[in-house]
Order: sequence, then structure tokens, then C-alpha cells
Amino acid sequence: MPNKAKSRLNGSNLEDTVVRTSVELEKVRALVEGRHENPFEILGPHEVIDSGRRAVAVRAYLPLSKQAWIIHPAHGGSQPMRRIHPAGLYEAICPTPEPELASQYFIKEVNQQGEQTTMHDPYAFPPLLSDYDLHLLGEGQHWQCYNKLGAHVRTVNGVEGVNFAVWAPNAQGISIIGDFNNWDARRHQLRKHIPGGIWELFVPGLSEGTLYKFRVKQAHGGEVDKSDPMGFAAEIPPRTASKVVDLDRYRWHDEGWMSNRHERQALDKPMSFYEVHLGSWRRPVDDPHRWLSYRELAHQLVEYCLEMGYTHIELLPVSEHPFSGSWGYQTVGYYAATSRYGSPHDFMYFVDHCHQHGIGVVVDWVPAHFPRDDHGLRRFDGTAMYEHDDPRKGEHPDWGTLIFNYGRNEVRNFLISNALFWLDKYHLDGLRVDAVASMLYLDYS
Repeated sequence: MPNKAKSRLNGSNLEDTVVRTSVELEKVRALVEGRHENPFEILGPHEVIDSGRRAVAVRAYLPLSKQAWIIHPAHGGSQPMRRIHPAGLYEAICPTPEPELASQYFIKEVNQQGEQTTMHDPYAFPPLLSDYDLHLLGEGQHWQCYNKLGAHVRTVNGVEGVNFAVWAPNAQGISIIGDFNNWDARRHQLRKHIPGGIWELFVPGLSEGTLYKFRVKQAHGGEVDKSDPMGFAAEIPPRTASKVVDLDRYRWHDEGWMSNRHERQALDKPMSFYEVHLGSWRRPVDDPHRWLSYRELAHQLVEYCLEMGYTHIELLPVSEHPFSGSWGYQTVGYYAATSRYGSPHDFMYFVDHCHQHGIGVVVDWVPAHFPRDDHGLRRFDGTAMYEHDDPRKGEHPDWGTLIFNYGRNEVRNFLISNALFWLDKYHLDGLRVDAVASMLYLDYS
């Protein structure tokens, strides 16, 4: 539709309800249907010509709102926004020669119940992934991609929030849903970086502890709610939402161990490993149905290992898994320490305490296969992303799990980066790789 279209609000057709705006009708339709690859083309601040003068059109998609305003903190004024689509697309023409920065305006809305909310506009912030990040991710050589993908607490233009990024090349659209937007997929739709297939959005105002999922409009058109493949924490199963965590907030005290670990773990040094499943090693006497926490286990296990002469603890998988009976060998959250025993910082405390007492920590790592749970990696964008498309290669006949497609750059990057993640963020001293034979031989067993 050309700028300053002369349509009137006198009908129910889309052409009659998008008024005096440069937005193309098909793009509005894609936004409303949740399949727009770049909502920033419509939403946020855009320079326009209004009455022959340069101005800024600020648009927002507020589907449950009754009214909306632009708030200008610089001069304390407000400006009503005009509904330009019945689904809840609003626009305000601001008489300023330059697009407003994210820190220079707010959006205030009133919902159908009369409740008011004032917020920064997520579509006024720039993307945080660089071209170099996208290049390395496409090559499969971004070895610290956990610092970019997933959910990260960030400060952008002086505004605190969380940046979300996820790989889903064949999805039609992806949204962030959570308590902060009433799990409404229309509110926070991500932008797709083409051709790599990384979707991204910075959501101002969010912080640690935020629960979220990705609402994925898959390649075939269906919708499914997925946990974050690179989320750092999750709800306690059987709940499946991911949780925002700042892993860098923990302060380590194991400098002594880390500085001379290479000597303690030299090939000519004796090492004795105690293999432990944290959930069944010991239970509280006063409550045998409760798991011990990471912090409780730290003190009790260190005391036991020192008494028995072990140099290392080998933990059965600690990455998040939906079925406790798998002992962690059917992983969904490869980057999340299981919440059964506490937070990621609690697990850091566990490793830290072991190191301070001269005990190394190794974990079992499962890069061979993953379960079919709908909220996990399986057909994440509606296609075989992480697994082989050919069921003869992609399905493990004995375990009922799916096999990683190691021939894909992004999958290799996901797994190698995951191995490095545990060594980097959690100071682990090694990984014991599980199910190697099933990775090497095509009969899988």
C-alpha cells in the first residue's frame, strides 16, 4: 500500500482498516498470523514523510489492548496511537526528523480490563548478533555459541532486558512466550537472520528467573511450544519451561585447583573415580522422598570421597532430562543443569566445593541421541534439524530415541560447543562420553 493511503475505516476488509500507513497489506497479514520473518519491517520506529515533512511512524502490535499511547520522557508528553488494524496494530506519527532511540520513548497500553502497562518497545532495539557470529554459526565453528544463542541478560542503550536467539531455519515464525506476556505468541515475535536461520529478539524489562518457551510455527504450518535448546535452566520436570539465568554471576573460589589441575591430572598421576547418580546416592533421613540439593551433596560427597581416598567424582548426566528413570541419559536440555537438585549456581557451588577440597569432577555426557519429547529437539522447526531425516539413520531401535545428524554443521557446532560449555562455565575437569559405539556403528547396538 502506498504511503498516506486514502482508505477509510468503513468496512471489515483489511484494505479498509489499514489507513494512512506505508505498511504492505500482505506483511500485516503475515504479522497477524505469526509468520512474518522480520516483524521489524512493520513494528518499531520508521522514518516516513508526513504532510511533506520527515517524521517517525511508531507501530506496535498490542492484540489485547483497548487504547495505546507513545510516552516521550524527554518532555513528559504523551501521544495517542491510532488503531490501524482490528487485530490490535497501532501507529503514531511523531513529528521528529530522526527515529527515536529505544531509551527515548515508551508505549503505554490499556487492556480490555482497564489495566495499564508502560513498557519499552522491543522493536526499537537493534539486533545483537553480529555478521561474524552468523558467519561462524553457519560454518559450524562458533565454539562459544552458548554466549550468543539462548537467553542472555543484556543492557542495550541503557535498558536492561533479555536477548533471545534460536536456530530454526525452516520455521515460518517464532515467538517468545512466558508469564511476562501471558503466554501470548502475538506479543513478541522474533526476527529471522537470513540465510542462517537464526531468530532473535531483545525483550526489555525481563530479568533472571523469567520463565519462557519458544512458540514455533513450523514448516508445515502447525504450532508447538518448545524449550530453549540452549537454555541454561528449566523448571523441575514434568514442567518444561526454560528459565533465564545469568551464569556469570557466580563467584568462584577454586583458583588453586584450576591453576595446577594440569599437574593433578597428568597422565602419570594416579586417579580414582567414584561414580555417582545424585538422585539416588543418598536421601535425607527425615524425608526419604526428597532429593538432596547440590549444596547438601557437595558437603556429604566430599566428606565421603576424602574418607575413601577418591581423587575424582564422576557424575551420571546432570543435564536436564524429562524422565527421572533414564538417570539423565535421555537429555533434552543440553545446556541446563537439572533443576531437580537446585539452580545452576548451586551446581557451580558443588563443583567449587569439590575443587577447594582437592576433588575433581567429571560428568557423563550424551552426544549420541536424544528423546522424542515434543518440547525438545525433535523436529524443532517441523523438519529434521538435529536428527537424521532418514529413520534408518535417525532412530535408535532399542532405546526409542533419535540420533544426531553429525553431517550438519550446526549440529556439530551445537555438540562441540556444549562440551566446551561445561568445561568453561562449570569448571568441570573432564567428560565421559556415553554410547560411543552407537555413534560409530550403523547397527547402533
